[in-house]
Amino acid sequence: MRQKELRIALVCYGGVSLAVYMHGVTKEIWKLARASRAHHANGNGTVDGVEGVYQRLLERIEADQSLRLRMLPDIISGASAGGINAVFLAQAIYSGRSLEPLTELWLENADVEKLVAEEARPWSNIGAKPFMRPLVWYLTNRPGNAVNESVAKETRSEVRRKLSSLVRGRWFEPPFSGPGFTKLLHDALEAMNALPAEEPLLPPYHPLDLLVTATDYRGRRELLRLNSPPLVEESEHRMPISFRVHAPDAGGEDLAQLFELTFAARATASFPGAFPPLEVSEIDHLAGDDWTNRDAFLARIMPTHVEQGTTHHAALIDGSVLVNAPFAGAMAGLDKRPAQREVDRRFVYIDPTPRRKLAKRDETVRPIGFFSAIVGSLSTIPREQPIRDNLEVLEAQSREALRLQKMVAALRPEVEAVVEKLFGRTLFFDKPTLKRLANWRAKAQQAAAERADYAFHSYAQAKLSGIIDRIADLVHDIAPQPDHPDAHDIAIRLRHAIEERGLATMNGAGKGASSEAIAFLRDHDLAFRVRRLRLLARRLSREWDADPDIPDPDLENAREEVYRALALYYEREDPDSLGADFVEIADRAMSDPDQVLDELARRRSLREVDIQAEQILADALEAMPKDLRRKALLTYLGFPFYDVATLPLLRNEGLNEFDPVKVDRISPDDATSLRDGGAEATLRGTEFFNFGAFFSRFYRENDYLWGRLHGAERMIDLVCSTVPGGFDTTKCLAFKRDTFLAICDEEEERGLCRRHLVDGLRREILAKLS
Repeated sequence: MRQKELRIALVCYGGVSLAVYMHGVTKEIWKLARASRAHHANGNGTVDGVEGVYQRLLERIEADQSLRLRMLPDIISGASAGGINAVFLAQAIYSGRSLEPLTELWLENADVEKLVAEEARPWSNIGAKPFMRPLVWYLTNRPGNAVNESVAKETRSEVRRKLSSLVRGRWFEPPFSGPGFTKLLHDALEAMNALPAEEPLLPPYHPLDLLVTATDYRGRRELLRLNSPPLVEESEHRMPISFRVHAPDAGGEDLAQLFELTFAARATASFPGAFPPLEVSEIDHLAGDDWTNRDAFLARIMPTHVEQGTTHHAALIDGSVLVNAPFAGAMAGLDKRPAQREVDRRFVYIDPTPRRKLAKRDETVRPIGFFSAIVGSLSTIPREQPIRDNLEVLEAQSREALRLQKMVAALRPEVEAVVEKLFGRTLFFDKPTLKRLANWRAKAQQAAAERADYAFHSYAQAKLSGIIDRIADLVHDIAPQPDHPDAHDIAIRLRHAIEERGLATMNGAGKGASSEAIAFLRDHDLAFRVRRLRLLARRLSREWDADPDIPDPDLENAREEVYRALALYYEREDPDSLGADFVEIADRAMSDPDQVLDELARRRSLREVDIQAEQILADALEAMPKDLRRKALLTYLGFPFYDVATLPLLRNEGLNEFDPVKVDRISPDDATSLRDGGAEATLRGTEFFNFGAFFSRFYRENDYLWGRLHGAERMIDLVCSTVPGGFDTTKCLAFKRDTFLAICDEEEERGLCRRHLVDGLRREILAKLS
């Protein structure tokens, strides 16, 4: 049975009231993850409703394709309203609690009458600017007005009434309440915690990254290193708020303190002009004395403000002002991400309105006016700037991964011939004990170094530079104080210390590395060990499973053992494994780099880990059938030859996922099984500059339901696309139909959406897909 993980890095765009649609989409991601967890519960997990349909899809793929698939949403990022959905989804994934309270938040409370500040309500004709009544009436009732043209007939009176109250409220101040919004978010998080907790949706200790963007309105001064002058001050306004955690063994734990999650959700969604900027005092007022982790949290997300004592001056506005599509943050989450199975990595982004109106060739367009240019440059253009730059980076990484795979494949015949000549054919009949495997490995590494001849120097320098850079990054991330040097300066200091140890060159008197260099590599070259095992794991997962002479159970057992050995090294890569007191050592990296190197070697104890890992491999090799053992040994012992040829050409050291990354979009334009026409034909929150759903409960219900339908369709598309050679399209469509109907059944039973709206969608489903 071939095993694969479909890992999703989710990017939620900003979209104001279209957050309701995005919530519908994220709910389906959550439900598919729940179904996947049940599918992998060794027969002890069964779910019903929509999750039951997803589980049956996974079971069908396993039965028909011999592919056991698990879906893991492990990187979540968002901006603005999308950031709120990101925070709640990540909390549900980590804690194992229900996402349903967020549905109630959007449908019940995301309304202008509940969001508006008390002091902005038009309680009387005097306070409500009675002179505005005729103008408001004209704007909302004149022929061709926006309400008549774009609002459903049954909701026009509701929209007119709420729009009138909003326009006649206070002027030149945000109409919506910041503290009120903060309390709504916190109440929804507490409502999640009041529900029973199940198991987390990620395997134990699997990393989960959450990142939302915020904008520091006043900015902060940051140092920028140049050649001349060496230091300059620049104003920085981007403020990412990130959390990296590892999934716990049991559910019920919070991803972070609820006040921190509330802070992140409120900050990223402080839409300019609608909500006041978030200030730290707003969360302080809500929390009282209960925000126990306050100082540490603020020091992590705004270290410059903390050091300068200006946290009370910080005013955070909507994250989408500068970063509406936080792809870069999600991409950063790929770092230090172990792979326990074959990985199909997808970057999935939700874009509710992908169609932008562009001028046609023969169309007569009016000149850009004074106010249009200002509004466009400040709001519309930054929010609609495409993600081409981010996608090009991902594409380049994927091309590099494919290039590596092709290089290794081209080298394989020659490398395997060299290994066979080096050891003789009797190697593959010997019992691979721990001692023998260690000796074979050392002999292969020395032979690869000798055959490399003069090219070994560039290889050794590439290894050394990679080790130094990773240690420098580790030290910088562990102790990221504002006045500390950057990772580049730390790397320079570490290199000087290493050269003082006689390692300016790694070459020995003859060919290959010196004894001092070998000792250093045995203490610090974690990346080499991981690259070697990942090559073996990739071949077990992607190449040898097609060999009819190798039984599937033997392949699966071999994969399990290789990943078990890999896990030992991944544990050493985690900064938490170094102990809390390593922060103090990292703080002294510039003054005492030798202590950093010595303590890192002692605490990681890679030589002891090698013994454990090679014992696992020796036992696994002994249990393999002869043909599989031969292939595995040729790969394991041949790896140094591959590494000498490929490492100097690579930018990525291969410590983490290093397979091509695919990008998928979820939008009304991409989910057309039920209705064509995109957002114009399905969504109502697009009106009033995407504030439409804040004016009508009907709008929110409509957009939420379509979000679920579109999310379900695209989740099924993603799952089916992981099947080698593709999944039968007729079966795929049948699962979509069943999922759509199950969504209608769930919503009818829950009763949060109008009955006639649900019934109308059910009739449309039956008419279109029967």
